[in-house]
Amino acid sequence: MIDLRLLRDDPDLIRASQRLRGESTELVDDLLRADEERRAATQRFETVRAEQKSIGKEVAKASGDERAALLTRTKELAAEVKAAEAAAGEAEQALRRAHLAVPNVVRDAPPGGEDDFVVLREVGDKPEIADPKDHLEIGERLRAIDTERGAKVSGSRFYFLTGVGALLQLGMLQLAMQQAVEHGFTPSITPTLVRPESMEGTGFLGAHAGEVYRLEADDLYLVGTSEVALAAYHSNEIIDLSGGPSRFAGWSSCYRREAGSHGKDVRGILRVHQFDKVEMFSFCRPEEAEAEHLRLLAMEEEMLAKVEIPYRVIDVAAGDLGSSAVRKFDCEAWVPSQGRYREVTSTSNCTTFQARRLNIRYRDADGKPQTAATLNGTLATTRWLIPILENHQQPDGSVRVPKALQPFLGREVLEPR
Repeated sequence: MIDLRLLRDDPDLIRASQRLRGESTELVDDLLRADEERRAATQRFETVRAEQKSIGKEVAKASGDERAALLTRTKELAAEVKAAEAAAGEAEQALRRAHLAVPNVVRDAPPGGEDDFVVLREVGDKPEIADPKDHLEIGERLRAIDTERGAKVSGSRFYFLTGVGALLQLGMLQLAMQQAVEHGFTPSITPTLVRPESMEGTGFLGAHAGEVYRLEADDLYLVGTSEVALAAYHSNEIIDLSGGPSRFAGWSSCYRREAGSHGKDVRGILRVHQFDKVEMFSFCRPEEAEAEHLRLLAMEEEMLAKVEIPYRVIDVAAGDLGSSAVRKFDCEAWVPSQGRYREVTSTSNCTTFQARRLNIRYRDADGKPQTAATLNGTLATTRWLIPILENHQQPDGSVRVPKALQPFLGREVLEPR
């Protein structure tokens, strides 16, 4: 949620953010109105409740006609208090619905939509490969990827990673977790099923609710990223940030319905329903968030350097941000078979948006509770196998293993079978 004090002080700032996102400014007006109505309803309830308490004290001292009149008024007030309390509760719920509908306030992101990103830098040399094979053809020759049996067992957009494919993913994720630990992150294996309040608190039940798998019988959701579980880890807590940001690295399987992507990226493992990922997550003071965002980006670039693939960093445009993010950087790896860059990491600064929903606070220098900031970033995921296999393919069909991954696979080259 956005800060209601900011809304009251500068509603035009929120409206400007909505326009940058390409979303309706009416949501801001709805929230302003709901805020005013909630405050009015609360004041009405407090006024009649105070009168009720005052008359209750007077009844004990009164007698005769005065006492009778006070008792009559007491009965009237009881009904008024009950109605005012109900109205205040309804106004509170209406405010929450309006509050949840407004995304975070964009900060420094380029204007525009999905194609209006700004390239910040390109890193690494693109390999010169005559007639590059795509990752699925390479993976099938290595007996590393099996989409045919994945579809037989589970349906479209599922797959098996077998042999060196499984080892390559496990090695990559272990390498990512090792790096995270070296940088002071707490390693975590997170739940992949979460309660609705956890999913809502991180902003995944808004515009992108259609991407989420729900288990109706249990009222639980399958996460699309361990960000959800890691964010909710400290929900309704006051955490200690006196020593700096609190950082976690979560390893989990992730699930996405890929709703609306029919016919898009159907070949291979680029856009699938299930994948594994190591996700970084930070809790920090709001004034530390921008520096922490750059730190997470540097972590992602360090991992990409280790697997020796060329990539570029983009500043994502406002209209392509998730509802929780004020700014997002993506790293896109070069994919030779497609002759273009494809996203492999994202890191988002969510400021206090998620923590306000989840009631995560810290104590400031004066000991007063304040809302924390949260940030997230991908450190490695199944999709990385695509640029790893394609950029390191050899003319004879083999694949060179990046040096950092060789200890996990026990070989320098993957040979076709």
